[in-house]
Amino acid sequence: MKIVDLRSDTVTQPTSEMRKAMYQAEVGDDVYGEDPTVRALEDLGAQLTGKQAGLFVASGTMGNQIAALVHTKRGDEIICESECHMYYYEVGGLATLAGVQTRTIEGVRGVISADKVEKAIRGDDIHQPRTALICLENTHNRAGGTYYTPDCLKAVKVVADKHNIPIHIDGARVFNAAVAQNLAVARLTEYADSINFCLSKGLCAPVGSLLVGTSEFISSARRIRKLLGGGMRQAGILAAAGIVALNTMIDRLDEDHKNAWRLADAIANLGFGIDMNTVQTNIVLFEVQSVGMNAEQFANLLENHGIKCSQFGEFKIRLVTHHDIGNEDIDYVIKAITDIFRG
Repeated sequence: MKIVDLRSDTVTQPTSEMRKAMYQAEVGDDVYGEDPTVRALEDLGAQLTGKQAGLFVASGTMGNQIAALVHTKRGDEIICESECHMYYYEVGGLATLAGVQTRTIEGVRGVISADKVEKAIRGDDIHQPRTALICLENTHNRAGGTYYTPDCLKAVKVVADKHNIPIHIDGARVFNAAVAQNLAVARLTEYADSINFCLSKGLCAPVGSLLVGTSEFISSARRIRKLLGGGMRQAGILAAAGIVALNTMIDRLDEDHKNAWRLADAIANLGFGIDMNTVQTNIVLFEVQSVGMNAEQFANLLENHGIKCSQFGEFKIRLVTHHDIGNEDIDYVIKAITDIFRG
């Protein structure tokens, strides 16, 4: 049976060029700062995002949690969107590790406005926690891969600077946001004090993320990475794939976006509940209640066709396009969903 895995872009396989680079990588002990390939990856990530320095970390979750630990102290409060990854999917790390509480804001398709951010900032009151950090997710996973524009980010930055609060961007898929808007990624990172982005999603590297920011920030982040057990030794074997990812896999993300749109358009035409305004990058979210099913039932029917998906709640399905999904796969999925719909 044909298998089409649309659960996530994390299932992508490293390319042959990545595998060759990993095999040939020059390595050293990264905890001692002696791995030249890791250093090269960190420098490249910082250069692309317009930041002073970078830090190679095991995962996006680790990068986000390190950023929270650097920017805040225990008892502080951070502002974030109500369904953002840092709040929804990181195992309560903000409370467990940084000891901070969250003040969530419901965004519009995952995007929170500068006005809402300003209203959520605490005043000078001894009864209240200090607002220490503003966290934004770009693109926003649970909203369907939606993105912030430079103007939105700039407006939030004006508010943040007014109150002397740093901004961290969970940019796990920030290169998708950049490609979708035909922008250099630095246009989406210039308004943030720190940014985390994944190498192991749409960019196809097997492992890792990069956390970037000022040299001072990264120096503190490096110490906390060690605290969390993230100090790796001959990590250049992994970093080599990340360099290939950043050099070769960014522009092709547009193919994933086109495939997502084609898939979403077919699903919408069948009568499923879908907001096409959310189909901005490589994620497709749709409701199946309108066709008399719940998400588990629909996922099981897809599984019968060899199609893997994610369930997002009782009635919602998520499909994610990526490098390992081609035009023929999209045709196959559209036919399968059509057959399921016609039942």
